[in-house]
Amino acid sequence: MQWYMKSIITVQIIFTCTITYAAQIIKIDGSSTVYPITEAVAEEFQKIEKGKTRVTVGISGTGGGFKKFCNGETDISNASRPIKPTEVELCKKNSIEYIELPVAYDGIALMINPKNNWVSHMTVKELKKIWEPAAQGKIKKWNQIRTAWHDKEIHLFGAGVDSGTYDYFTEAIVGKEHSSRGDFTSSEDDNVTTA
Repeated sequence: MQWYMKSIITVQIIFTCTITYAAQIIKIDGSSTVYPITEAVAEEFQKIEKGKTRVTVGISGTGGGFKKFCNGETDISNASRPIKPTEVELCKKNSIEYIELPVAYDGIALMINPKNNWVSHMTVKELKKIWEPAAQGKIKKWNQIRTAWHDKEIHLFGAGVDSGTYDYFTEAIVGKEHSSRGDFTSSEDDNVTTA
């Protein structure tokens, strides 16, 4: 997980946050995975500033955050993946210089509803069979993945297409970034997909 910041902002992250800034409002957007860390740091910073500076934190996904950041709409971009060459070019085009600061390591958890007591594990090959584009409209039931599994509908939930988590998942599981079936419930907000 990373923060990308315009060069007018300097940040030291240990347990305190010292920021030199040029505005009364600091705008942050991007990854929902990084959001809880950013929200906590923003709250502490605002306490230290005693109301002199306001910090807004949005959740539009890593890709959505980079779009805003590279267009000069935000000051800090949360990311759950490295910045892509196309995003680097957009930042250059708009004279946006930035510093990349890794703040944590990210992991993806694949979950099966606890009421589902007949699936104990799943292979990457099986996950690919469920999530690849060719599965859309065809792979609808669990027993199509493994014949010993129940004849019940599969309901899929995942990260939104602007999410760095989506980028990583599709590359690691399907073999190609941004390549998946489209008939799943998606959200840029991790709280929606884990509820």
